[in-house]
Amino acid sequence: MAQIFPRWTNRLPVVIAILIVLGGMNVVGGLWYYGSPKYTDVGYRPTQPVVYSHKLHAGDLGIDCRYCHVSVETSAVSNIPPVKTCMNCHTMIGIENPKLAPVYDSWATGKPIEWVRIHKLPDYAYFDHSLHLNAGVGCVSCHGRIDQMDVVQQEKPLSMSWCLDCHRNPDPNLRPKDKITDMEWVPGPDHDAFVASVRKERTIQPPEDCTGCHR
Repeated sequence: MAQIFPRWTNRLPVVIAILIVLGGMNVVGGLWYYGSPKYTDVGYRPTQPVVYSHKLHAGDLGIDCRYCHVSVETSAVSNIPPVKTCMNCHTMIGIENPKLAPVYDSWATGKPIEWVRIHKLPDYAYFDHSLHLNAGVGCVSCHGRIDQMDVVQQEKPLSMSWCLDCHRNPDPNLRPKDKITDMEWVPGPDHDAFVASVRKERTIQPPEDCTGCHR
């Protein structure tokens, strides 16, 4: 009796199994990369209600980060500056600039400016700004060169693996406390000796277990 199917069809189950495995690997790999914060979050740059240039204020004018973000060294969260902080300068500067109309409207009405948050961790992750800054981690380590950004964007993935990389080896990100807001500071040749001294002095041992961030 003649065969209904040709002999090569005997290999079909193996070929189909291989295609399913390879296809599954491609799907997992694609989701792993394209669904990661490195791809989805880095570069996030929303439109803000006020055209505010950090390059101008923090870079060209050299205003220290803590002038606006006053609680960053003492609080778990970094505050968004109230419009009163803006008006310390803008009662005299930029009064006729139409781009600053929302600032003057906020000052006149008392209604806060609704800034769009850029750097946001999940609610189940705990992060304390003051702990990191007082340990000697500079702003640039997490936020990038803010002083060069006309429009602020997210520079780092802020993912769990990214945080753990630093917790496992914080040495490259440690600096003197008086340099935490210095965006141009770079480690010197004696950085290893400085790190060894400061880690012992400040008892810097970043947690690597779940309870360090998930409380």
